[in-house]
Amino acid sequence: MQATGIKAEFVQDNHSRSDAGVLRGLHYQLAPHAQGKLVRVARGAIFDVAVDLRRHSPGFGQWAGCTLREADGQSIWIPPGFGHGFLVLEDSTDVLYKTTDYYAPDCEASIIWNDPDLNIQWPEAFTADRLLLSEKDLSAARFKNAKVFD
Repeated sequence: MQATGIKAEFVQDNHSRSDAGVLRGLHYQLAPHAQGKLVRVARGAIFDVAVDLRRHSPGFGQWAGCTLREADGQSIWIPPGFGHGFLVLEDSTDVLYKTTDYYAPDCEASIIWNDPDLNIQWPEAFTADRLLLSEKDLSAARFKNAKVFD
């Protein structure tokens, strides 16, 4: 990753397959197992979101989103200290992501996808009544109550 200046050692590869309307996140792991993620789409398309959860960052609480498509062949780097989520835009979408630390359930945290303080602008075609979320994602914390990075 010399071209980007990012120094990362990946230790785990993950693969998820989902249909349109599935929303995953916003997930992250706290120290000492904070993860950086390199995300790409092998088939289909997603709207991918990263939220800055570093309390002392000028971007704290701000989000960025982009569409990743198989046809584009692009990846996105989600640094440690950021929450991550995505909305699946096409059926049978395969998302691949490499992580810089192993999954550690005791360090896992999440923030609700539609938190009003974050005001993430998800694609309009997918209204809340059309989304498919896991129980874990439905019961995620509000941003104002979430554990963040100091």
